[in-house]
Amino acid sequence: MFRIIFKVAIREMRGSLMRSLLTMLGVIIGVASVVAMVALGEGAKRDVVKKMQNLGTNLLIVRPGLMETRHVRRAPAQTLTLTDAELIKKHTPHVISVAPSISQSAQVKYFNRNTSTSVFGVTPDYITARGFSVKEGKFFTNLDLAGSRRVAALGKEVAEKLFDKFSPIGKTVKINGVNFVVTALMEEKGEMGWWNADDQVMIPVTTFQKRLFGSKYVREISIEVESEDVMEDAKETVTSILRKSHRIAKGAEEDFNVRTQVEIIKSMEEITKTFTYLLGGIAAISLVVGGIGIMNIMLVTVTERTREIGLRKALGARRKDILKQFLIESTTLSGAGGLMGLALGFGMAWVIGEFSEWVTYVSFQTVAISYSVALFVGMFFGWYPAWKAARLNPVDALRRE
Repeated sequence: MFRIIFKVAIREMRGSLMRSLLTMLGVIIGVASVVAMVALGEGAKRDVVKKMQNLGTNLLIVRPGLMETRHVRRAPAQTLTLTDAELIKKHTPHVISVAPSISQSAQVKYFNRNTSTSVFGVTPDYITARGFSVKEGKFFTNLDLAGSRRVAALGKEVAEKLFDKFSPIGKTVKINGVNFVVTALMEEKGEMGWWNADDQVMIPVTTFQKRLFGSKYVREISIEVESEDVMEDAKETVTSILRKSHRIAKGAEEDFNVRTQVEIIKSMEEITKTFTYLLGGIAAISLVVGGIGIMNIMLVTVTERTREIGLRKALGARRKDILKQFLIESTTLSGAGGLMGLALGFGMAWVIGEFSEWVTYVSFQTVAISYSVALFVGMFFGWYPAWKAARLNPVDALRRE
């Protein structure tokens, strides 16, 4: 029975092909939009997580807490110092490197060329903890750190803006008007979410504090431990050291926070997942519009085929048979439109990934949910026209011109 009704549905679609295609258009656009938008969000999530994982999963990040203004938490407090970093390195077991850092925007100039970029005050351990490597020259040493020397390591983009394709090693650049000798050019690392690791300059943190910006605090402390297995023990030890160093009473709230790289990655996943759901939800609105289009056309179809319905009922067709027929027709329309929409969505995702900087990823789950929703839309919006057709009186239907 189902097979016969399905064949009738296909015949009706082929009989008015243009109208069927126009009816399916809303579903096609809806499914394609959902697939492409979710692929964009999912790709962004995977790209961010991958880049965060490249920094290593055995990393602890210590940042200051938030200041309170009239009991409302606002900007980060100034609580972390180089002394804190030294205490952590000295008293925390299984530590490979401890790298305090601080950053600020500044103007970097070489003769008549200049660029605005981020200047990071770091220690030699920073490139180990954060996975940087030197392409040319030599990164500054602990002697440079101790002497607060004016030496700098340039990211790839900064070097290209100031020196084109020429080597910057040994050249003198001005950072906010202060001369610095370039000792290293860093390997390309790429964007890390909202931060471009190649558009920065690294200088000794002591030079940053004493000779450039006059700050005695650091923005964060990166701690690389031996393995992921000792992360929780290291986190507890670091917390204990800093509570003692900052003289925080027992039971009082900490003026800093310690997070593992795994926790940060999970937070980023949650943020990008919400972004993906938002994109998918906006795109799904067009599916509802497509469903309304199907309902309108099916209502017109019921009116046009009133005599046919009357004849079928006169020959013994039951209400549920007529209901099945029109439901299958509407579901077939949305199902066919869903398949076309999937193909178009795949194409859109491929074009976005191929010809832009965005990363896209189409998962089986996205395909399954999109197509299932398309079928549901066809059934939901096709039910009323089918119910109306099933309720027709065969005598009245046969009289209809």
